[in-house]
Amino acid sequence: MTSMAQKPLLVEKIIEGIQEKKGRRVVVADLTGITSAPAGYFVICTCGSPQQVEAVADSVEEFARKGAGEKPAAVAGLNNALWVAMDYGTVMVHIFVPEAREHYDLEHLWDDAALTEVPDLD
Repeated sequence: MTSMAQKPLLVEKIIEGIQEKKGRRVVVADLTGITSAPAGYFVICTCGSPQQVEAVADSVEEFARKGAGEKPAAVAGLNNALWVAMDYGTVMVHIFVPEAREHYDLEHLWDDAALTEVPDLD
């Protein structure tokens, strides 16, 4: 695991938005060294229910807009809220219920990515 020291402001604000609504098991995958990666960073978290997934997505959008002046280019998955993906261009946010996170295992999809675990607030 690596340090959060050089993460962009957008990543920091996304993490704050996740933590505001009690998202858990936050992991930042630094993909900047992988030329085939679809983004520079993945921010991945787990929520306990589809309702919490929606609340975290709303919070991420608000914190990114107010704190970093960024809006997502696209948001997918709100219809069932088992996995919401938010595309900020350089940063992709993935908000999962536990079963979906285990199934897709995004942390290990990019073996060369540097992973940073963000401690839960409580």
